[in-house]
Amino acid sequence: MQFHDNVYGSTEITEPVLKSLMESTAVTRLHGVLQHGITGLIGITTPITRFEHSVGAMLLVRRLGGDLNEQIAALLHDVSHTAFSHVIDYVFDGHDSQSYHDEVKAQYVSQTDLPRLLARYGYDWRGFVDEELFALLEQPAPHLCADRLDYFLRDSLELDLATRADVDDVLRHLIVHDGRIVTDDVSTARWLAYTYIAADKASWANFREVGLYELTARAIRRALEIGYITDKDFWQTDRMLWTFLHASPDAVLRKYLELVSAQTKFAWDNNSPTFMVSTKLRTIDPDVKLDDDGVVPLSAIDKQFARYRLAYHSRREGLWPMRVIPPQA
Repeated sequence: MQFHDNVYGSTEITEPVLKSLMESTAVTRLHGVLQHGITGLIGITTPITRFEHSVGAMLLVRRLGGDLNEQIAALLHDVSHTAFSHVIDYVFDGHDSQSYHDEVKAQYVSQTDLPRLLARYGYDWRGFVDEELFALLEQPAPHLCADRLDYFLRDSLELDLATRADVDDVLRHLIVHDGRIVTDDVSTARWLAYTYIAADKASWANFREVGLYELTARAIRRALEIGYITDKDFWQTDRMLWTFLHASPDAVLRKYLELVSAQTKFAWDNNSPTFMVSTKLRTIDPDVKLDDDGVVPLSAIDKQFARYRLAYHSRREGLWPMRVIPPQA
């Protein structure tokens, strides 16, 4: 299989297990699950799929010398994302952790075609549920890992925060040290760190996007309350669930759905907010391999960045008072 990826270019995939997994029902569902959830579906952000990101994480692990087990784990790491991705975390008040897909991963995978498929190649599916067992794939924030790097590089291109040359430069300066991904260049680490925060401001923790996530979550919560959907409906694609929600005659649900629009605006309003909402803030502090001093985080080398990152968290953490301004207002 010759696979072309927007970030890593063309790669030949010869391993039968990887090819079979990429064609599985569980993984192909991710073609219809957008990384940015509702904002991708309504045209605010580029519709990057969870399939693209999952394969991308696998390709980055592969590029860095990860073994086949870690490549499988990377390919499957997001398989339990629901329709609308992290919107579901807002449904269940997991705004700050955004870990619903991890919490239900074992239960979900057990009911898919993955256990049988993996067993065919001699693997136990349970060995791929805990991503923390795979050090290239997953690291606690603010360290670098294939998951964090892939969605950042993929998004930074679409957000016009990075050029193709920027991405190629980053990939040239990623190395593996003691089983973890680090950089071998301070300027690359600095570019990664600042641009990552720019991506968080532009999209992942963007004021308007957070507001639209909360409105969509309230629509889904209403659909659950009236029994129009159940949690089994979460495993549809974005478009399927979105269409089904719009078919409901419930007036409250339909009112929420009308507000989930590119024309809806949001204002910071301490006096009369429509709702108070928080979100997960994403930043990194890349580890840098120095010739003489081992590996150190960028913040230990660049105190200006350390202050910038701390200030970013301080300014944006906590509840945001949002007033919703409907399209017709």
